[in-house]
Amino acid sequence: MKLNKTFWIIVSVLIVALLVAAKWFGGSTEATTVQIEQANVRTIVERVSASGKIQPEVEVNITAEVSGQIIALPVKEGDQVTQGDLLVQINPDLYEAALNRAKAAANSARSNLASARAQRAQAEAQFFASEKGWERTQKLFNERVLSQADFDAAQANFRTAEATLTSATESIRSAEFAISSAEASVQEAQDNLSRTTLVAPQSGTVTALVKEVGESVQGNGFTAGEVVMKVSDLSVMEVDVEVNESDIVRVSMKDAAEIEVDAYLEETFSGTVTEIGNTALNAGLNGFAMDQVTNFSVKVRLQPESYSAMLENDDSVNISPFRPGMSAKVDILTRRAENVISIPIQSVSTREKENDEEETELGVFILVDGIAEWKVVETGIQDNRYIEIKSGLQESDEVVIGPYQAVSRTLSNGDAVEAQEDSENDDE
Repeated sequence: MKLNKTFWIIVSVLIVALLVAAKWFGGSTEATTVQIEQANVRTIVERVSASGKIQPEVEVNITAEVSGQIIALPVKEGDQVTQGDLLVQINPDLYEAALNRAKAAANSARSNLASARAQRAQAEAQFFASEKGWERTQKLFNERVLSQADFDAAQANFRTAEATLTSATESIRSAEFAISSAEASVQEAQDNLSRTTLVAPQSGTVTALVKEVGESVQGNGFTAGEVVMKVSDLSVMEVDVEVNESDIVRVSMKDAAEIEVDAYLEETFSGTVTEIGNTALNAGLNGFAMDQVTNFSVKVRLQPESYSAMLENDDSVNISPFRPGMSAKVDILTRRAENVISIPIQSVSTREKENDEEETELGVFILVDGIAEWKVVETGIQDNRYIEIKSGLQESDEVVIGPYQAVSRTLSNGDAVEAQEDSENDDE
């Protein structure tokens, strides 16, 4: 009895083992459930996305070129100014005194020139008398009427008069140079005095006011002085974004762009690429910082016509609805393909080539009579959802788009599959 019980236990274990082995080695005949979507004709727009800040396209720093105390500041932040309007008045007392000293020195130089000319006139008269006397002395000496001593004295007197005339002439040149120097000093003093009055170099809006009346500013005319305020032209705004090095090669001048501003969540504005940086932002004086992400600056101008309606509907905004420093997201439209066959991006995968296991090929699985058939494809541009198929598929081919594990790894050519309807993937 005990032996029979043991026999049946062994038989049961063997049957279970055979069933497991059959399932393991025989494989499953169940079809893999997949999601499918038809290849359709669409318009694909390739985008490069980046974020940045809004800023005026033209912004001028009003800096002090001379040092002094601010005694007048007739504008405040947010004021509209016109080219030539007074912005800042620096105390001019020291510079007026310097101008008066320079003018006095110039007048003194002119007086010295007049004295030098009078001295030369006197020297010319003395030289004329000495020259005539020297001529008579030479004649009398040749006639042996004059002694050698008188001859030598007359010759020395002539040479002295000649040297005096030369000295008087050089004194005039020196006085002329002194006048030129004094006049340059006057011009410099006048320029410094004029720099105490700062006027608007352009029409615009005062977007920042750094100094107040009574504060002192530093400036020497040779290096950048302290910033007193900023005047910006808010009628033309741009977004300065950072584009990664892998995307910058696809961006071109005058590319169109779609701009979303955080302050206006329900609005999309249009723009145009106006400037592309040639040097990475992580470049320094000593080379590139290797531990930083390599990005390039791209400036996108906001098109006024895309926000003109906002100006008409809001009386409080008369130039631009944007303020410097606002955050914005930019989609640069780099390429466009009209009416091309396209499929969801996730449906494209890679598999080993049949004759070369070391190389892979790009393709998709299509559903043919319940079987997954591998198709090699050539792709083009892509947007956020779809990718262009240049060759390998026809319109209305049913393409396997999921599950991801099946498309990317487990599914093989010739596997049995069962389509599962997925309303989220239906083309709108």
